[in-house]
Amino acid sequence: MPTYTIKKIATRDARYKLPAGAGTDAVHTNPEYCFAVTLLESDHDLFGTGIALTLGEGNRLVCEAIEMLARPLAGLEIETLMADFGSMARRLANDPSLRWLGPHKGVVHLALASITNACFDLWAKSRGVPLWKLLLDLTPEEVVRLLDLSYLEDEMSPQDAIELLRGKLASRPEREHILATGYPGYDTSVGWMAYDDMKVRELTMRALDQGFTAFKLKVGSDDAERDLRRASMLRECVGDAGTLMFDANQCWSLPVALRRCRELAKMKPFWIEEPTHPDDVQAHAVLTNAIAPVKIATGEHIPNRVVFKNFMQSSALHYVQADCTRLAGVSEFLAVSLMAKKFGLPVVPHVGDMGQLHQHLVLFNHIAMDHDALLLEHIPHLRSHFVSPAEVSGGVYTTPQEPGASCDLKLISPGKAK
Repeated sequence: MPTYTIKKIATRDARYKLPAGAGTDAVHTNPEYCFAVTLLESDHDLFGTGIALTLGEGNRLVCEAIEMLARPLAGLEIETLMADFGSMARRLANDPSLRWLGPHKGVVHLALASITNACFDLWAKSRGVPLWKLLLDLTPEEVVRLLDLSYLEDEMSPQDAIELLRGKLASRPEREHILATGYPGYDTSVGWMAYDDMKVRELTMRALDQGFTAFKLKVGSDDAERDLRRASMLRECVGDAGTLMFDANQCWSLPVALRRCRELAKMKPFWIEEPTHPDDVQAHAVLTNAIAPVKIATGEHIPNRVVFKNFMQSSALHYVQADCTRLAGVSEFLAVSLMAKKFGLPVVPHVGDMGQLHQHLVLFNHIAMDHDALLLEHIPHLRSHFVSPAEVSGGVYTTPQEPGASCDLKLISPGKAK
């Protein structure tokens, strides 16, 4: 196998305008989808692409943080780096000057997400396989060496993680059929906040024709009656057999969330997402009891594995919406997934990558950890900008076959990087 040494590290501030109304919710009213891109250039014209999502002007700050944080990777051979990536992840996250800006959250952590995702992409490309296959071919010990499990030892030590993965090896063949059948998706793009009722109905009927059976609606309007009207309309469109999720994007205080969630419960949602401030573990714990049997999903803005641990220990969520573009990339996503499996919680990612990278990770989660293959969010607005866009047919993600992590963007190459 040829060697691949990281020779150059570059960034790109990539910004994409959205169609009118797309991407809007109760808090983010005028979004621009942006990726802070890491490019790791190596031998033989091979490069790794990593992405982290932002919604506008702050994207340049993440790019600047990437340039500072990634310096220790220069000159490293990718196999050597990934043989003990957990140690490097810890070193980068604990940079003695940049750590002060977090720790382990915000701009610096988003930068680490982009860097880490680029490392995994380059590694899979160097082996000529899609990321899901690379991960599945690793031994449990090799997987755990990819992870920084510090601060999780009370719930998930390295040995705990190894034993969990070993315990699922024998039953893997029972779950590998998903590689042929594909991973089920759900459509977020029918229910953006700024869409009027007619457009929500039209897009939902179109998505039903395309094979989707699960849909998400943005709620959190100033007018509570608008939320209820739209939720009722969507339930009517999809019927009793359809799966609905409602997403408040953090906009409610606890007293308001209690009232609004109880009202929306009449529409029988699969979950209510981000019902209050994402840092408020106690408020989520109150809600999980108060609005039962309706379930709570959160994680889009949970910044690191430690806060996820607190949510799990407090029984403050039912669905773990880990996102490898909010957490410190693939490595921390896998650490959270292992911990979630211990707590018996399903992982249903938020897709700041538009599903490109997560389509690999949910396959690994299902086959290697025996996580339920529930749903993977589908957001189609940036499809045309990816070299190998995720393929969704009949409401199901088709298993990607191209080498890498599916993060390469058109018009971006090392020579064109910032």
